[in-house]
Amino acid sequence: MFNVKISPFSLNIYSTVYSFHLQQKVNFLLVSKKTESVVGFLHPKERELQALRFALDEINKNAEILPNITLGFRAYDSCALLQYDLEGALQILTGLDRHIPNYRCSSGAPLSSIIGSAISTHSVLLASIMGIYNFPQVSHFSTSAILSDHIRFPSFFRTVPSDIFQSKGLADLVVHLRWTWVGLVASDNDYGQLGIQLLQQELFKAGACVAFNEKILTSYPDRNAPHIVKIIKTSTAKVVVLYATDFDVGPILKEMAKQNVTGKILVASEGWSTSTISSLGKFSALLNGTIGLALQSGTTPAWIKIFWELAFICRFTSDKNESEPWDTNVKECTGSENLENLQNVYNDVSNLRSTYSVYTAILVVANALKDMNNCKNGEGPFSKRLCADIKDFKPWQLLYYLKKVRFKLNSGKEVYFDKNGDPPAVYDIVNWQLSPTGNMRYVKVGSFDMTAPPDNIFTINTSSIQWNSGENEVPISVCSKSCPPGFWKAARRGEPVCCYDCVPCPQGEISNQTDSFTCIKCPWDMWPNPEKSNCLPKVIEYLSYEEPLGTTLACTSTFSSFVPVIILKFFLQFKATPIVKANNYSLSCLLLLSLSFCFLCSLMFIGFPKPENCLVRQAAFGMVFSLCVSCILAKTIMVVFAFMATKPGSNLKKWTSPWMSYMIISICLLLQFILCVTWLSFEPPFLEKNIVTQPRLIILQCNEGSPTAFWCMLGYLGLLATISFVVAFLARKLPDSFNEAKYITFSMLAFLSVWVSYIPASLSSQGKYTVAMEVFAILASSWAIVFCMFAPKCFIILTLKNNCP
Repeated sequence: MFNVKISPFSLNIYSTVYSFHLQQKVNFLLVSKKTESVVGFLHPKERELQALRFALDEINKNAEILPNITLGFRAYDSCALLQYDLEGALQILTGLDRHIPNYRCSSGAPLSSIIGSAISTHSVLLASIMGIYNFPQVSHFSTSAILSDHIRFPSFFRTVPSDIFQSKGLADLVVHLRWTWVGLVASDNDYGQLGIQLLQQELFKAGACVAFNEKILTSYPDRNAPHIVKIIKTSTAKVVVLYATDFDVGPILKEMAKQNVTGKILVASEGWSTSTISSLGKFSALLNGTIGLALQSGTTPAWIKIFWELAFICRFTSDKNESEPWDTNVKECTGSENLENLQNVYNDVSNLRSTYSVYTAILVVANALKDMNNCKNGEGPFSKRLCADIKDFKPWQLLYYLKKVRFKLNSGKEVYFDKNGDPPAVYDIVNWQLSPTGNMRYVKVGSFDMTAPPDNIFTINTSSIQWNSGENEVPISVCSKSCPPGFWKAARRGEPVCCYDCVPCPQGEISNQTDSFTCIKCPWDMWPNPEKSNCLPKVIEYLSYEEPLGTTLACTSTFSSFVPVIILKFFLQFKATPIVKANNYSLSCLLLLSLSFCFLCSLMFIGFPKPENCLVRQAAFGMVFSLCVSCILAKTIMVVFAFMATKPGSNLKKWTSPWMSYMIISICLLLQFILCVTWLSFEPPFLEKNIVTQPRLIILQCNEGSPTAFWCMLGYLGLLATISFVVAFLARKLPDSFNEAKYITFSMLAFLSVWVSYIPASLSSQGKYTVAMEVFAILASSWAIVFCMFAPKCFIILTLKNNCP
């Protein structure tokens, strides 16, 4: 504890400092002729105490802040123990060396505020008590989110951001670096558990997953390090967030070195992100590449000056006291000394983050007192617009000004508090890097600034980060590798959402992004590419003249249509011959013409299926083939009638006249015509785009409108052919010179065979091949009639022609 004499009027600031005994270095860094060591200068808690002293000295020398008022302080060393913290706070409230609840006995300068504690758990207890008295408390290092509850802790303020913002910043850091599979390790206290809970919530919101969540048991001497490190080592997570203080992280690092854990990236909370633990060389391999958040750095000019003198064992000329002899053993500081030559991990004076936070806390109280002192009666904020008496004010009166304090530091940073007593959340993103000399450096690689515009809150330069792998690329930490386009992420049952299997998109669907959760269906006229990453226009399919199959069928149809015409020419040329006369010359000519049309009608099935083609092609096919089969049926019946009419006493001679043949043909055609007209009137065929048969294609086809009508039309042809076949078969042994009935039997047998085979073939084929099967059936059945009916006759005619003289 320091007792500092103050005059002509003074105010006291109570401060708690941890982890060292003040009496050991009570004269440390006082202005004197003695020179202390650099290491002593940089003991964290000693720095904080000296920052407090320098801040007060700077304020007291500045007449514009508190004129004629001197600020003093009393310091208590809590040794990082909660009971000492509580005891010191109660003594301050009591004003005695022992504490008496609800009683104050003190004289002299009023006590303005308490600076501390640095430990969140301790600050929670102190703030609960101080809040009862509305006594201002400003912490320089307590970051627990609980302390943001200004209803429970109405008099608590701090110069460091709440862990709410740190957790969000750490989550943004993890997500920005695309780490979706991370391990969490935190101290089992308010700082660690509340912070890690907030971080876990932010990670879940961002879609990242937690591989494990372990507690550093502070009640254990080894902090449960063997178990924690075993989990870290066996986990597939490459990134581990350590949410703790350097005091708790030390045993973990020691155990990691012992178990030779490699290939892990450590993410540091601000509790140890700039810790001097990096000075231990045995941890260099582990800590190189560590990245984390740190309190925003700042500089204290007087601090740098003293550090410079201690670091280089020199004195600045301005410090020379003319009344005292100059120590000739101490050289003069030039300011151009090279700091890098110190080869010391502590030489970054801009990194005195917690020290700078203490410095800021003192300025906060001083500026609140300044605002109070500048108040004019009649314009005051209290009852009857009065002001507080700077010489005898109440704690709640200073509390009013602390809530509204607002000023700028020399660095340009603006200091103020929100409704929860929290300052603006600004963090540096630091990366631990090994220098060529083997020393560890904290390199600022970005920032997390909640006061910046939305697009600039989180900024980072990944190219300046040094990873422990030695590579420039950001290490990967995922449970499952990314699913490429064409796949979607299927969650594994009972595992976190970051653990999944990459499943190919179903037929007709695509995913055009990496790590898609679902696939999207292509439009009806599009189909996925082979990679299923993009929709392409579907191929339009129909039996085209340009493709080999269409060309072959078209050429065959055209060529075949000339064959009946050639035969007809023979019949015209040799119509006087007995064979032509015996085969009913007129019916044979009509049959040959109908066969030529049968061949030609197949061309209506080839090429782009126009609507008008779709409307008439089946009807035309049915009518032409009905004419053809009707002629054969008429020929068959006429053969039977001609034989029966030759019997004695027969009355059938009148039925053998030509009009009988034409009547049979007319009746047969009329029935087919009625069927076709009915079909086209009620359910006509139409052009359709079929995407069901083959989803990857658009099949342009003619929908028959009424399948029943189509099969009735085809069945009627079959009926006519069957009747012709039966009649011809029964008459095959009649005494006919040219066996006409036998030829009709074979031709109808071949005709029926073709169309019976067509039925299963058409049902099993798809798309253009269905059309090709019908064209083939038309050609085959027509050729069967031509060959069976007329080939023998043509052979006889040619033979007789050659034998004639």
